[in-house]
Amino acid sequence: MKPIPKTPAEHRPHNLQPPPGAQQVRVWLRMTRPAFLMLTVVACVLGTATAAACGCGLDLPLALSATALAVLAHAAGNVLNDLHDARNGADAANQQGIFPFTGGSRLIQTGVVTERQTAELATALLVFLVPAGLLLAVKAGAGVLLLGVAGLVLAWAYSAPPLRLMSRGLGELTVALVWFLVVVGADYVQRRHFFPIPAWVALGFAMLVAALLLINGFPDAEADARVGKRTLVVWLGPVKAGALYAVLVLGAHLWLVAGVWLLVPPSQALWGLVSLPFSLAAAGWLAQHVHQPERLKPALVLSVAAVLLHGLGLAAGFVQLAWVH
Repeated sequence: MKPIPKTPAEHRPHNLQPPPGAQQVRVWLRMTRPAFLMLTVVACVLGTATAAACGCGLDLPLALSATALAVLAHAAGNVLNDLHDARNGADAANQQGIFPFTGGSRLIQTGVVTERQTAELATALLVFLVPAGLLLAVKAGAGVLLLGVAGLVLAWAYSAPPLRLMSRGLGELTVALVWFLVVVGADYVQRRHFFPIPAWVALGFAMLVAALLLINGFPDAEADARVGKRTLVVWLGPVKAGALYAVLVLGAHLWLVAGVWLLVPPSQALWGLVSLPFSLAAAGWLAQHVHQPERLKPALVLSVAAVLLHGLGLAAGFVQLAWVH
Protein backbone atom coordinates (compact mmCIF):
# COMPACT_ATOMS: atom_id res chain seq x y z
CA MET A 1 0.00 0.00 0.00
CA LYS A 2 1.36 3.41 -0.94
CA PRO A 3 1.84 5.90 1.91
CA ILE A 4 -0.87 8.54 2.24
CA PRO A 5 0.60 12.02 1.70
CA LYS A 6 0.26 14.37 4.62
CA THR A 7 -1.67 17.53 4.03
CA PRO A 8 -0.66 21.08 4.92
CA ALA A 9 -3.33 21.09 7.64
CA GLU A 10 -1.61 18.17 9.34
CA HIS A 11 1.66 20.10 9.53
CA ARG A 12 0.32 23.35 10.95
CA PRO A 13 -3.01 22.93 12.71
CA HIS A 14 -1.92 24.88 15.80
CA ASN A 15 -0.80 27.93 13.82
CA LEU A 16 -4.06 28.18 11.91
CA GLN A 17 -6.43 30.96 13.00
CA PRO A 18 -9.94 31.39 11.67
CA PRO A 19 -10.36 34.37 9.34
CA PRO A 20 -12.29 37.29 10.85
CA GLY A 21 -15.78 38.55 10.14
CA ALA A 22 -17.32 38.09 6.73
CA GLN A 23 -14.38 35.99 5.60
CA GLN A 24 -15.13 33.54 8.41
CA VAL A 25 -18.73 33.22 7.23
CA ARG A 26 -17.54 32.58 3.67
CA VAL A 27 -15.28 29.81 4.91
CA TRP A 28 -18.12 28.23 6.87
CA LEU A 29 -20.26 28.36 3.75
CA ARG A 30 -17.55 26.71 1.64
CA MET A 31 -17.27 23.95 4.26
CA THR A 32 -20.90 22.99 3.63
CA ARG A 33 -20.36 22.53 -0.16
CA PRO A 34 -23.21 24.93 -1.01
CA ALA A 35 -23.50 24.00 -4.71
CA PHE A 36 -24.87 20.58 -3.78
CA LEU A 37 -27.41 21.91 -1.28
CA MET A 38 -29.65 22.69 -4.26
CA LEU A 39 -30.51 18.98 -4.39
CA THR A 40 -32.25 19.34 -1.05
CA VAL A 41 -34.04 22.53 -2.07
CA VAL A 42 -35.43 20.76 -5.14
CA ALA A 43 -36.48 17.75 -3.05
CA CYS A 44 -38.40 20.07 -0.70
CA VAL A 45 -40.02 21.90 -3.61
CA LEU A 46 -41.15 18.52 -4.96
CA GLY A 47 -42.62 17.39 -1.64
CA THR A 48 -44.40 20.70 -1.16
CA ALA A 49 -45.84 20.49 -4.68
CA THR A 50 -47.22 16.96 -4.19
CA ALA A 51 -49.12 18.14 -1.13
CA ALA A 52 -50.49 21.22 -2.90
CA ALA A 53 -51.67 19.13 -5.86
CA CYS A 54 -53.75 16.97 -3.53
CA GLY A 55 -55.67 19.98 -2.27
CA CYS A 56 -53.72 20.47 0.96
CA GLY A 57 -52.99 24.11 0.18
CA LEU A 58 -49.67 25.83 0.84
CA ASP A 59 -48.45 26.96 4.23
CA LEU A 60 -45.50 29.00 2.96
CA PRO A 61 -43.85 29.71 6.35
CA LEU A 62 -43.88 26.00 7.18
CA ALA A 63 -42.58 25.10 3.71
CA LEU A 64 -39.71 27.57 4.01
CA SER A 65 -38.92 26.40 7.55
CA ALA A 66 -38.85 22.75 6.52
CA THR A 67 -36.64 23.56 3.53
CA ALA A 68 -34.21 25.57 5.68
CA LEU A 69 -33.89 22.75 8.22
CA ALA A 70 -33.42 20.14 5.50
CA VAL A 71 -30.69 22.25 3.88
CA LEU A 72 -28.93 22.71 7.23
CA ALA A 73 -29.12 18.95 7.84
CA HIS A 74 -27.59 18.35 4.41
CA ALA A 75 -24.87 20.90 5.20
CA ALA A 76 -24.12 19.13 8.49
CA GLY A 77 -23.84 15.82 6.62
CA ASN A 78 -21.39 17.35 4.14
CA VAL A 79 -19.22 18.77 6.93
CA LEU A 80 -19.24 15.42 8.77
CA ASN A 81 -18.25 13.68 5.54
CA ASP A 82 -15.27 16.01 5.07
CA LEU A 83 -14.23 15.44 8.68
CA HIS A 84 -14.28 11.65 8.51
CA ASP A 85 -12.71 11.50 5.04
CA ALA A 86 -9.88 13.59 6.47
CA ARG A 87 -9.52 11.27 9.44
CA ASN A 88 -9.53 8.09 7.36
CA GLY A 89 -7.10 9.56 4.83
CA ALA A 90 -9.37 9.29 1.78
CA ASP A 91 -9.29 12.97 0.83
CA ALA A 92 -5.56 13.30 1.48
CA ALA A 93 -4.88 10.32 -0.78
CA ASN A 94 -7.19 11.62 -3.49
CA GLN A 95 -5.22 13.35 -6.23
CA GLN A 96 -7.54 12.32 -9.08
CA GLY A 97 -10.81 13.86 -7.88
CA ILE A 98 -12.79 16.18 -10.15
CA PHE A 99 -13.49 19.27 -8.06
CA PRO A 100 -16.10 20.33 -6.99
CA PHE A 101 -17.96 17.11 -7.81
CA THR A 102 -15.74 14.65 -5.93
CA GLY A 103 -13.10 14.64 -3.20
CA GLY A 104 -14.96 16.85 -0.72
CA SER A 105 -14.42 20.56 -0.13
CA ARG A 106 -10.66 19.98 0.34
CA LEU A 107 -10.47 22.84 2.82
CA ILE A 108 -8.74 20.64 5.39
CA GLN A 109 -6.30 19.32 2.81
CA THR A 110 -5.35 22.83 1.63
CA GLY A 111 -4.91 24.15 5.17
CA VAL A 112 -7.84 26.58 5.14
CA VAL A 113 -9.43 24.91 8.19
CA THR A 114 -8.43 22.23 10.68
CA GLU A 115 -10.18 19.01 11.56
CA ARG A 116 -11.10 20.57 14.91
CA GLN A 117 -12.78 23.55 13.25
CA THR A 118 -14.65 21.19 10.93
CA ALA A 119 -15.88 19.14 13.90
CA GLU A 120 -16.97 22.32 15.69
CA LEU A 121 -19.05 23.48 12.70
CA ALA A 122 -20.71 20.07 12.36
CA THR A 123 -21.53 20.08 16.08
CA ALA A 124 -22.95 23.61 15.92
CA LEU A 125 -25.23 22.68 13.02
CA LEU A 126 -26.49 19.55 14.75
CA VAL A 127 -27.07 21.38 18.05
CA PHE A 128 -29.17 23.96 16.21
CA LEU A 129 -31.13 21.35 14.27
CA VAL A 130 -32.47 19.49 17.32
CA PRO A 131 -34.54 22.29 18.94
CA ALA A 132 -35.48 23.70 15.52
CA GLY A 133 -36.77 20.30 14.47
CA LEU A 134 -38.78 20.00 17.69
CA LEU A 135 -40.38 23.38 17.01
CA LEU A 136 -41.28 22.32 13.47
CA ALA A 137 -42.81 19.12 14.85
CA VAL A 138 -45.01 21.18 17.19
CA LYS A 139 -46.32 23.07 14.16
CA ALA A 140 -46.56 20.23 11.64
CA GLY A 141 -46.99 16.99 13.56
CA ALA A 142 -45.05 14.22 15.30
CA GLY A 143 -44.15 12.55 12.00
CA VAL A 144 -41.57 15.29 11.51
CA LEU A 145 -39.67 13.93 14.52
CA LEU A 146 -39.64 10.42 13.06
CA LEU A 147 -38.39 11.64 9.69
CA GLY A 148 -35.90 14.07 11.18
CA VAL A 149 -34.34 11.55 13.56
CA ALA A 150 -34.10 8.96 10.79
CA GLY A 151 -32.44 11.47 8.47
CA LEU A 152 -29.89 12.62 11.05
CA VAL A 153 -29.03 9.04 12.02
CA LEU A 154 -28.49 8.11 8.38
CA ALA A 155 -26.36 11.25 7.79
CA TRP A 156 -24.21 10.35 10.81
CA ALA A 157 -23.98 6.64 9.94
CA TYR A 158 -22.98 7.45 6.35
CA SER A 159 -19.61 8.90 7.39
CA ALA A 160 -18.91 8.25 11.06
CA PRO A 161 -17.47 5.16 12.72
CA PRO A 162 -18.31 2.53 13.71
CA LEU A 163 -20.84 2.14 10.88
CA ARG A 164 -19.18 4.20 8.09
CA LEU A 165 -21.76 3.02 5.59
CA MET A 166 -20.04 4.91 2.76
CA SER A 167 -17.05 2.59 3.21
CA ARG A 168 -19.09 -0.62 3.14
CA GLY A 169 -20.80 -0.35 -0.24
CA LEU A 170 -23.93 1.07 1.40
CA GLY A 171 -23.35 4.76 0.77
CA GLU A 172 -25.58 4.97 -2.29
CA LEU A 173 -28.44 3.19 -0.51
CA THR A 174 -28.06 5.47 2.52
CA VAL A 175 -28.12 8.62 0.41
CA ALA A 176 -31.17 7.38 -1.51
CA LEU A 177 -33.01 6.81 1.77
CA VAL A 178 -32.11 10.30 3.02
CA TRP A 179 -33.47 12.07 -0.05
CA PHE A 180 -36.53 9.84 -0.07
CA LEU A 181 -37.22 11.08 3.46
CA VAL A 182 -36.68 14.71 2.43
CA VAL A 183 -39.38 14.57 -0.25
CA VAL A 184 -41.78 12.67 1.99
CA GLY A 185 -41.04 15.04 4.87
CA ALA A 186 -41.72 18.19 2.84
CA ASP A 187 -45.08 16.71 1.83
CA TYR A 188 -45.86 15.69 5.41
CA VAL A 189 -45.27 19.21 6.71
CA GLN A 190 -48.09 20.45 4.47
CA ARG A 191 -50.37 17.40 4.59
CA ARG A 192 -49.87 16.45 8.27
CA HIS A 193 -49.94 12.73 7.46
CA PHE A 194 -48.17 10.23 5.21
CA PHE A 195 -49.49 9.48 1.72
CA PRO A 196 -48.47 7.09 -1.11
CA ILE A 197 -48.12 9.62 -3.97
CA PRO A 198 -45.13 11.55 -2.53
CA ALA A 199 -43.53 8.25 -1.52
CA TRP A 200 -43.83 6.94 -5.08
CA VAL A 201 -42.25 9.97 -6.77
CA ALA A 202 -39.68 10.28 -3.97
CA LEU A 203 -38.37 6.80 -4.74
CA GLY A 204 -37.58 7.67 -8.37
CA PHE A 205 -35.92 10.93 -7.30
CA ALA A 206 -33.89 9.03 -4.69
CA MET A 207 -32.70 6.54 -7.31
CA LEU A 208 -31.27 9.39 -9.38
CA VAL A 209 -29.53 10.81 -6.31
CA ALA A 210 -28.03 7.37 -5.65
CA ALA A 211 -26.85 7.22 -9.26
CA LEU A 212 -25.24 10.65 -8.84
CA LEU A 213 -23.29 9.46 -5.81
CA LEU A 214 -22.33 6.29 -7.66
CA ILE A 215 -20.86 8.10 -10.66
CA ASN A 216 -19.09 10.56 -8.35
CA GLY A 217 -17.24 7.58 -6.92
CA PHE A 218 -15.41 6.79 -10.17
CA PRO A 219 -12.74 9.55 -9.97
CA ASP A 220 -12.22 8.81 -6.25
CA ALA A 221 -12.04 5.01 -6.59
CA GLU A 222 -8.25 4.66 -6.61
CA ALA A 223 -7.80 6.78 -3.47
CA ASP A 224 -10.76 5.11 -1.75
CA ALA A 225 -9.30 1.65 -2.41
CA ARG A 226 -5.92 2.69 -0.99
CA VAL A 227 -7.45 3.61 2.38
CA GLY A 228 -9.87 0.65 2.53
CA LYS A 229 -12.96 2.68 1.68
CA ARG A 230 -15.03 0.16 -0.27
CA THR A 231 -17.52 2.22 -2.21
CA LEU A 232 -19.64 0.46 -4.84
CA VAL A 233 -17.18 1.43 -7.57
CA VAL A 234 -14.33 -0.12 -5.57
CA TRP A 235 -16.39 -3.17 -4.64
CA LEU A 236 -17.94 -3.89 -8.05
CA GLY A 237 -15.23 -2.55 -10.35
CA PRO A 238 -15.79 0.12 -12.99
CA VAL A 239 -17.63 -2.01 -15.58
CA LYS A 240 -20.24 -3.44 -13.21
CA ALA A 241 -20.61 -0.09 -11.44
CA GLY A 242 -21.19 1.58 -14.81
CA ALA A 243 -23.90 -0.97 -15.59
CA LEU A 244 -25.50 -0.33 -12.20
CA TYR A 245 -25.55 3.40 -12.97
CA ALA A 246 -27.51 2.70 -16.15
CA VAL A 247 -29.92 0.45 -14.25
CA LEU A 248 -30.55 3.14 -11.64
CA VAL A 249 -31.23 6.01 -14.06
CA LEU A 250 -33.39 3.91 -16.36
CA GLY A 251 -35.18 2.40 -13.38
CA ALA A 252 -35.99 5.83 -11.97
CA HIS A 253 -37.73 6.91 -15.16
CA LEU A 254 -39.48 3.58 -15.68
CA TRP A 255 -40.71 3.78 -12.09
CA LEU A 256 -42.36 7.12 -12.88
CA VAL A 257 -44.01 5.78 -16.05
CA ALA A 258 -45.22 2.66 -14.20
CA GLY A 259 -46.66 4.80 -11.43
CA VAL A 260 -48.64 6.95 -13.85
CA TRP A 261 -49.87 3.80 -15.65
CA LEU A 262 -51.00 2.41 -12.28
CA LEU A 263 -52.71 5.75 -11.49
CA VAL A 264 -50.56 6.46 -8.42
CA PRO A 265 -49.17 9.87 -9.41
CA PRO A 266 -51.25 11.86 -11.92
CA SER A 267 -50.30 12.05 -15.60
CA GLN A 268 -48.89 15.56 -15.07
CA ALA A 269 -46.03 13.89 -13.17
CA LEU A 270 -44.67 12.71 -16.54
CA TRP A 271 -43.04 16.13 -16.78
CA GLY A 272 -40.37 14.43 -14.69
CA LEU A 273 -39.23 12.61 -17.84
CA VAL A 274 -37.51 15.84 -18.93
CA SER A 275 -34.45 14.42 -17.19
CA LEU A 276 -34.31 11.23 -19.29
CA PRO A 277 -32.12 12.60 -22.14
CA PHE A 278 -29.59 13.89 -19.60
CA SER A 279 -29.48 10.56 -17.78
CA LEU A 280 -29.06 8.63 -21.02
CA ALA A 281 -26.29 10.96 -22.17
CA ALA A 282 -24.50 10.55 -18.84
CA ALA A 283 -24.85 6.76 -18.97
CA GLY A 284 -23.49 6.71 -22.52
CA TRP A 285 -20.52 8.89 -21.63
CA LEU A 286 -19.77 6.75 -18.59
CA ALA A 287 -19.92 3.56 -20.65
CA GLN A 288 -17.49 5.05 -23.17
CA HIS A 289 -15.00 6.28 -20.54
CA VAL A 290 -15.57 3.79 -17.73
CA HIS A 291 -11.80 3.15 -17.48
CA GLN A 292 -10.91 6.86 -17.82
CA PRO A 293 -12.33 8.53 -14.69
CA GLU A 294 -10.40 11.72 -15.39
CA ARG A 295 -12.64 12.26 -18.44
CA LEU A 296 -15.96 11.90 -16.62
CA LYS A 297 -16.66 15.55 -15.84
CA PRO A 298 -19.31 15.89 -18.60
CA ALA A 299 -21.11 12.84 -17.21
CA LEU A 300 -20.98 14.28 -13.69
CA VAL A 301 -22.49 17.56 -14.91
CA LEU A 302 -25.20 15.68 -16.79
CA SER A 303 -25.97 13.58 -13.71
CA VAL A 304 -26.44 16.65 -11.52
CA ALA A 305 -28.64 18.24 -14.19
CA ALA A 306 -30.74 15.05 -14.44
CA VAL A 307 -31.51 14.98 -10.70
CA LEU A 308 -32.43 18.66 -10.57
CA LEU A 309 -34.54 18.55 -13.74
CA HIS A 310 -36.33 15.38 -12.65
CA GLY A 311 -37.35 16.95 -9.35
CA LEU A 312 -38.29 20.29 -10.91
CA GLY A 313 -40.18 18.59 -13.76
CA LEU A 314 -42.19 16.52 -11.31
CA ALA A 315 -42.86 19.60 -9.17
CA ALA A 316 -43.99 21.58 -12.22
CA GLY A 317 -46.45 18.83 -13.12
CA PHE A 318 -47.93 18.79 -9.63
CA VAL A 319 -48.10 22.60 -9.54
CA GLN A 320 -50.02 22.51 -12.83
CA LEU A 321 -52.48 20.08 -11.27
CA ALA A 322 -52.80 22.25 -8.15
CA TRP A 323 -53.43 25.31 -10.32
CA VAL A 324 -56.23 23.52 -12.20
CA HIS A 325 -57.85 22.55 -8.90
